[in-house]
Amino acid sequence: MNQTVRVIAIIAANSALSSILAMVVSGDTRLRVRQFDSVQGLRAYMRVAPVDVLVCDFDSKNAPAGDLVYDLRRDELIENAGFSAIGLTRSITTTTRHRAIRAGIDEVIVKPMSPRHILTRVQAHVRKPRPTIASGSGYRGPDRRDRVSFAHRPIQPMRRYTDNVVPLFPDRRAAPEHPGL
Repeated sequence: MNQTVRVIAIIAANSALSSILAMVVSGDTRLRVRQFDSVQGLRAYMRVAPVDVLVCDFDSKNAPAGDLVYDLRRDELIENAGFSAIGLTRSITTTTRHRAIRAGIDEVIVKPMSPRHILTRVQAHVRKPRPTIASGSGYRGPDRRDRVSFAHRPIQPMRRYTDNVVPLFPDRRAAPEHPGL
């Protein structure tokens, strides 16, 4: 059985994070990982070879995910305008949410996260590609119109997958004082 090799591009806020993510994601032999230190290198590569999933970082000083993906979605010379984009960030704010939707980022993951979690998310995006559209504004990529109304909802407090502590005893700090004790 011939399996298609998918290309994953990684450009994170620092080279150490990029290297760790690249090492873990490359453990899947169906994925070919390309690691980039500059926007120019990434853009040049995407103009000659299709990228299926881009992992980028909102916290990057040189290539913030929102700006990077926004520009790539409008670049008519890149090979695959329908690439999936996963953004990493330290915190999700209203601004982060708006930038992600405006740029066409498919998923935002809060750091710190397990590199294995990134691998599972990349695999999910590779398994389920989204149809692409081209708009009059120059946007080329996955259809994101259904997410625009989502951008105006208030941000709900997030539970992290590590929030699995179940209190067994009541919080004694909140107990009423007993004057006779």
